[in-house]
Order: sequence, then structure tokens, then C-alpha cells
Amino acid sequence: MRHVIVKRLKRWLFLSHRWLGIVTCLLFATWFVSGLVMMYVGFPTLEEAERRPALPSLDWQHVRLSPAEALAAAGEARFPQDLRLAMLDLLPVYRITGWDGSRRTLSAVDGRAIPTVEAGTALGIAGHDPRAVRPVDLGTVGRDQWSVTARYDPLRPFHLVALGDPAGTRLYVSSRTGEVALDTTGAERFWNWVGAIPHWIYLTPLRAQAELWRDVVLWVSGVSIAAAVSGFWVGLLRVRVRRRYRDGRPTPYRGWMAWHHLAGTVGGVTLLTFIVSGWLSVNPNRWFASQSLSQATLERYAGVTDPRFDLGLSEFRGGFCSDAVEVRFRHLGGAPLAQAACRYGKTVTCCEAGGLSQQRLVDAISRLMPEAGPARITLLTQEDAYWYGHHQTVLLPVLRAVFSDPSRTWFHIDPTTGDVLNRTDRSARLYRWLFNGLHSWDYGFLIRRRPAWDLTVWALAALGLVTSISAIVIGWHRLRKRNVRSAST
Repeated sequence: MRHVIVKRLKRWLFLSHRWLGIVTCLLFATWFVSGLVMMYVGFPTLEEAERRPALPSLDWQHVRLSPAEALAAAGEARFPQDLRLAMLDLLPVYRITGWDGSRRTLSAVDGRAIPTVEAGTALGIAGHDPRAVRPVDLGTVGRDQWSVTARYDPLRPFHLVALGDPAGTRLYVSSRTGEVALDTTGAERFWNWVGAIPHWIYLTPLRAQAELWRDVVLWVSGVSIAAAVSGFWVGLLRVRVRRRYRDGRPTPYRGWMAWHHLAGTVGGVTLLTFIVSGWLSVNPNRWFASQSLSQATLERYAGVTDPRFDLGLSEFRGGFCSDAVEVRFRHLGGAPLAQAACRYGKTVTCCEAGGLSQQRLVDAISRLMPEAGPARITLLTQEDAYWYGHHQTVLLPVLRAVFSDPSRTWFHIDPTTGDVLNRTDRSARLYRWLFNGLHSWDYGFLIRRRPAWDLTVWALAALGLVTSISAIVIGWHRLRKRNVRSAST
């Protein structure tokens, strides 16, 4: 009786893998190919190193309103999440980001609200970009393939402007604030159609509905996990290493079936780690806690919630670099802080000799989690397992503040600007290994010794591709045979 049950279970296992494999084999092949493309071409985003050089220098001569006066003109009841002075083409403006994510723009000359930015102004904004050759207005875009995610919602719609440069660069200029939110190049747009878009199932109508997209990814990857688990199990049942088959082979199969069996068995664990970690990327069942910083945490760190700023124009007007393109106003540990972004990467803190006071920064850090006691603060001068760059350069040096709360929370903080760069707890550090580690293989001993990382990932992907492509051929042959049988009957 037991033998009969085991035999039936094996039969169901083989049948399950056969039909699940036919359903998912194209997905597997697509994921492996697109993943290889993503190793070298990321999804379009506007990097700070691209954004700053494209901003015009601040026209201090025409700035009339102080930050406090701008807040009063905007009717703010609380100090906002972000307050900046920048240029809207040739006009100095204050840009205000509320705690609800809303964006407002005010003239720094007379305090009038600027609710919309016209196409002509957008062309002028694009013309400041050093890549611009002959900017052309391509019309208005509400949401498209490259601006699909919710992070761009407060800035929509966009004026799409082509710079006319050899790279085919296009800028997305917000019609609400005049900010350049995104840029794409021709190469990015091409390669992402065989990279991130199929890999993440990033089709615009689907991705625009975040929860629906998340559910689709969970179910598609969940079915794929079942196909991979059943296949690996079948592979182990059928392979023979010591007591081989009659012709001395470890597999009973030949041709494409043999390739599928051996590649799937040898690379089965790796294949499973890729798929399971990809499934974890959308945080199934919300197992991993959110790592975003709450408004309460940031306001404690700032130490001020009232809509005031105690530095006037005369105090900081001449205290920055000559090529300042933007000034950010905020508070740190209860005191006002004005910091200028210089065109080519440098950040200058006004009115403090030697830059931001480290003691002031330490005092502010203690406010992040006052209930957890004093933090253990370390200056990191090189990358480690939790603060590292992979496809981009990571900021160094950086402060790490470790708190002794039950979740063992860490914060990474820029010692130059005082910006809290991220928050991570035990849940996030576990996620780092279960997703980033298993999916991207971004282990320090590999990524710091490229092309060792490239060769490793290519080798693992090659096993997956052989398994996937052989499954496509086998599935095609099986379906064709069934069609022939159906036609003959």
C-alpha cells in the first residue's frame, strides 16, 4: 500500500513539474536574460551628479524674501519637510515640500504662488543642462513607462523635453514646480525594454496600480517557485552519481531532456535562491518592517516644528560658494541650518567655521530615539556589508549611529550635511541577505573584485538559461505532439 501511495505521489510530482514548467519556462528565460542586462543598465533615474550641473546659479541680487517670509507667504502652520531656494529658469523661487508630499513653488522676489510652469519656461529650464544642444518640446506627459511609479505623483504632469544631444536625452520637467524630476537616454530606453521592464513586470497600466502589480508579482513568482521546487526534487530523484544508468550516464535522459535534467539539478539551489529572493522583493505578507523615517523622528532630529527660520538673508547671502545652485533651509538639534549645493558636488554650511559642528550633530542624533538611550556612533571610512556601493558610488565617510532598542536600529548619517541617509533594523539587515545577497550576489568579496562578480553571476545565469531554454524546447515538443494527437482523433 505504501509503495502504491509513493508511486502515485511521484507521478503527481512529475506531472506537476511538467505542466508548471511549460507555463513558467518562458518567464524563467526572460528573467535570466533581463537580469543580465540589468547588471549594466539600470532603470532611468536622475542622479545628483546629473541634476546639480543642470541648475542655473542662484541670482542673489533678485532674492527679496527670507525663508521665514516665504513660509509666512505660503501660510505654513508647521515647518515643512523640505524648504529650498533655487532658480526657476531666470526667477529665484522657494520650493516647499509638505509632510503630506505636496509641492508648492513661490517667487523669492514677491512671494506670489507659482501654480503652473508653461512649456516655454520648461524649455528654458532644459536649456541650462550642459547636455542641451537644441531643446525641443515633445508635449505633456501624465504618466509613462519611465515615470510610472508613485514617487512622481506630486510633480505630474510633466513637460517632456528632448535635449537634441547625441545620447537622445529627454528631461521630465514638472509643470507644477519646474523641477527636473527625471532624465532618460536613448540607450536606457532601449535596454530597459529587455532589462528592468520584463524583469520587474513593469508594464505601465499594471505598475501604475501598485497593489495590483505587487499581487501579480507575488502570484507569478509563487507559481514559479513551485515549478522550480518540483523540478529540483524530480532532478534529485532521477540523477545517479554512484550507481549510474546502464550506459554510465548520471541521467536516464538524452538530448534536450538530459541538458534540462543535469543543468536543473546542478544549478537547482541557485535557481531557487534567485526566484525565492525575487519573490521576497515585494515583501510578501509584509514580513519585513518599513524602514522609512517617520515625521515624528525627523522632527525630533530637527528640534523645531514651528514655521520659522531665524537666519535672515543678510546673514547667509554671502556665506556660500560662488557657484551655489540651491540652498536648503532646515533645523538640526533646534538650531537653523542653511546649506548650499555647489554646482559640482560640494556642499557648504553657512555661518559655521569649519562646516557643520560635530558636537551639534551628535546632540541631534541623540534625539532620533531618545527612549533607547545614547547611540554608539562610529565613523565609517570604508564600505562594509551594510553600507556599500555596487552600481553606484556610496557616500564615505559616513556616521553610523547604533541604538540599543529592541529592534537594534541603526542610522547612517552624512557628517557633512547632517542628512539621515537611511534607517535599518534587524528586519532590514535580514532582508539585505535574503534579497540583495541571494538575488544580486552583492557580497563584498565579489563586488570589490570585479570582474569576479560578473563572471560568477554570468556562470549562475548560464545554468539557469540552459535549464530554461531546454524546458522551452521540451515543452514546445510536448505541446506539438498533443496537438497532432488531437488533430488525428
